[in-house]
Amino acid sequence: MHYLLLKFIHLTAAAFFIGGVFFEVMILSRATPVLEQEPRERFSKALGQRARKVMHWVVLALFGAGLGLAMHYRAALHAPLSSSFGTLLTLKIILALSILGHFLLVVLLMRRGQMTPQRSRRIHISVLVHMLGVIFLAKAMFLLSW
Repeated sequence: MHYLLLKFIHLTAAAFFIGGVFFEVMILSRATPVLEQEPRERFSKALGQRARKVMHWVVLALFGAGLGLAMHYRAALHAPLSSSFGTLLTLKIILALSILGHFLLVVLLMRRGQMTPQRSRRIHISVLVHMLGVIFLAKAMFLLSW
């Protein structure tokens, strides 16, 4: 039951996180330029405040459950190159840690007042591409073998 609960939390948080980034990159960033500058800035500020409140918890749940799941597969991680599952899981963890690094970079840039719209867009696109890699690896771990 513990494994099932961790898996559920991990998948749910991943869906929230990926959905949020997808929405920002593919929909919101293309829709807001039609707004006048003042309403767009107010909307962006309100959205950012709400996202910061929610996404911190989503990321905590995602990585907390991911750590618990990694403990479940610690035997495969002990010798990651000895099996296709271990190799793919290790690659997935590396991508996930890179996403976490992006998230921490965003927090740092925002606290310093150095986040620009162009930086934000580039970071979001990079995170989205990383996430697609994680999704592929999550499925490939159980389907591919060599």
